[in-house]
Amino acid sequence: MSSLFAFPGQGAQQAGMLQRLPDGSGLLLEEASDTLGEQVLKLDNPVALQSTRAVQLCLLLAGVAWARWLMQRSPAPDYVAGLSIGAYPAAVIADALDLPDAVRLVALRGELMQRAYPQGYGMTALSGLDLASVERLLAEVGGEVFLANLNSDNQIVIAGSDAAMAQVAARARSQGQGVARRLAVSVPSHCALLDEPAQALAEAFAEVTVRRPRITYLSGTSARPIFDPQRLRDDLAGNMARVVNWRATLRNAYERGVRLHLELPPGNVLSGLARPVFEQGRVLAVESTRWDTVDALLRQEVAHDR
Repeated sequence: MSSLFAFPGQGAQQAGMLQRLPDGSGLLLEEASDTLGEQVLKLDNPVALQSTRAVQLCLLLAGVAWARWLMQRSPAPDYVAGLSIGAYPAAVIADALDLPDAVRLVALRGELMQRAYPQGYGMTALSGLDLASVERLLAEVGGEVFLANLNSDNQIVIAGSDAAMAQVAARARSQGQGVARRLAVSVPSHCALLDEPAQALAEAFAEVTVRRPRITYLSGTSARPIFDPQRLRDDLAGNMARVVNWRATLRNAYERGVRLHLELPPGNVLSGLARPVFEQGRVLAVESTRWDTVDALLRQEVAHDR
């Protein structure tokens, strides 16, 4: 019986998320501000969060702050995983990447993505369609629209230009298939459109120390554990341009004995995706769960392992 800390991706952001961090997070915010040369709290408002860079930095800091707070009081998880940008706080918590390096890399990641596609692109979630149906719709439309996320059996995300995504959604509606919902993401993540930004980020990663994770790190793209630092470096640098296979990541975690899935703030999107997989376990969002409940469940998992 094992536990997993799951870190959300872009789209889960909430204005004020850094204002609601747990006690003792001031030093983390100061360290991040010193690293960037700017006050990170100024990134955490509705206007600033229209920027991909601000969103990704806030998600990194929120995830690390809450995970550290939990681990100071309760047993550490057996596994960490993150959807897209969530891979970065996962790597920090696994002690594979230092926080200042993560802050610099995430700031660059957001800038590269935003600069490549400042407007007219994004992501759309399709619910109620299987993979074959989505692939058929993409083939019919053609152009700048791609498969991006395999989130669950019932949710697949596409990425590309606004016009091409709208055509896919219109065809799905005309055929009476599924529901399309535009996500709060302003770049076409997890597809070939971001190959060049991913390469630029990989060059920056070459100057950064990446260590073997102390907590097992599950890749959200390959859905496999990564132990080798060089492979982890490649996973983090390249994940912006690779399809996310979150449903396979969750299934792999379950097959490895994970029965406690804890979603780190902000939000509860990942919890909804995890519940069908962890029917025989527990799925909780830390944001809406009492700390003593989370602590008891983590200690229970440790006791089961003895």
